[in-house]
Amino acid sequence: MVALPATWSFSLTTSAAAAARPRRFSRFCGVTMASAGVNVENVKVTKGLGDLPKVILTSVHGSEAELYLYGGCVTSWKVANKDLLFVRPDAVFNGQKPISGGIPHCFPQFGPGEIQQHGFARNSDWSIVSSENVEGNPTITLELKDGPYSRSMWDYGFQALYKVTLDKNTLSTELKVTNTDEKPFSFTTALHTYFKALVPGATVRGLKGCKTLNKDPDPKNPIEGAEERDAITFPGFVDCVYLEAPTEIQLDNGLGDVITIKNTNWSDAVLWNPHLTMEACYKDFVCVENAQIGEVQIGPNESWTAVQQLSLA
Repeated sequence: MVALPATWSFSLTTSAAAAARPRRFSRFCGVTMASAGVNVENVKVTKGLGDLPKVILTSVHGSEAELYLYGGCVTSWKVANKDLLFVRPDAVFNGQKPISGGIPHCFPQFGPGEIQQHGFARNSDWSIVSSENVEGNPTITLELKDGPYSRSMWDYGFQALYKVTLDKNTLSTELKVTNTDEKPFSFTTALHTYFKALVPGATVRGLKGCKTLNKDPDPKNPIEGAEERDAITFPGFVDCVYLEAPTEIQLDNGLGDVITIKNTNWSDAVLWNPHLTMEACYKDFVCVENAQIGEVQIGPNESWTAVQQLSLA
């Protein structure tokens, strides 16, 4: 069941603020243990930045992807040696702060709310469940479960499985959330994807006619409207939600690449560029995000699944 929130912003209570700052609990220890679920070619676990465990997927077609177990965050997707994702220059790889770039998770909350901004999945340790190789195209599945850290701010039992598959020109992800508790829970979620771009030339197509919640100029009081443009540009600060978005949109990154963004069961889309609030790098990326803005409610033993497919034309 999906219900749109009455307002976009939520107040953070004192107790919730305190819960957002607990000590962290690691679910694995080092690259050796992280490698336990990897037993196929074209999938390698190694040390990444900050000595954090990193998985490298390599397709027989030459494409490559990298993801960190910390945050379950894909940080690189290369086709013909060209990286189509963006990691901000201020990104920190210390296992304490979320990785700023690539494809961070927002779960079990998108944006501000009763718990920390964008939830806890992006600064939790995910573990490897399985890996496989189908005709030279690698797949890896990560898992995040409830524990003391998550329950300190969101007291529910859950399992999140995140399956990442690399093909010649395509990077696919599948997120499956299962309620392992004895009571129902609700959540919102998104994939906060950062794409490398030349912002003055970047456009997004396919969202014309969508209902919008524009968070500029006041993110706490978004303006309702409808998208009238065929090609959406990024002339300044952009932070806009597109409700009931189509299952396929296109990003022209301004660098000569057109990326098709398909989805299954991601109901909404978000466009974001911080402009001068992030002066060092705002001209180098745009965020085009698949999202579930309205709350999803699932009962015990029920699951919710959504798929994203990024393809280079």
